[in-house]
Amino acid sequence: MAILDILHYPDPRLRIKAQPVPAVDDGVRRLVSDLFETMYAAPGIGLAATQVNVHRRVIVADVSERHDQPWCFINPRVTGTEGREQTEEGCLSVPGVFETVERAERIQVQALNAQGEMVNLVADGLLAVCIQHEIDHLEGKLFVDYLSILKRNRLRKKLAKAQRLAL
Repeated sequence: MAILDILHYPDPRLRIKAQPVPAVDDGVRRLVSDLFETMYAAPGIGLAATQVNVHRRVIVADVSERHDQPWCFINPRVTGTEGREQTEEGCLSVPGVFETVERAERIQVQALNAQGEMVNLVADGLLAVCIQHEIDHLEGKLFVDYLSILKRNRLRKKLAKAQRLAL
């Protein structure tokens, strides 16, 4: 297992649309393991392969307090939604920023697990938000895209300045 480097907004590689995983093999399982290790070390509750510059449709999540309920979704697809809710979100690729985003309150998702088996899950609450957030990453979309243009431009400038000062 390895802790991978997480890309930070506005890195253009975060906008690359992830490609489907043709087969779940040892390489994909190693990626899943590395994503979990990276997510827990960050620390975070979800991570998409896109965020570590691997453009495959793989996400991991664990919204439990004890980090003992890991979920892996390969080629995830939301097959149904119910309701709407607004939740404050953050992102490992946009460190230190938290903003309110509206998403589906409850989702049905279909994906492969790390063994290559089809999984159908109904999720609500934080897990539903997390899955939607991470699937957005696979599409090249970030939670800041839900913000107004003014807020997004301020944020981009603030983060670019912070990156310059860090060099």
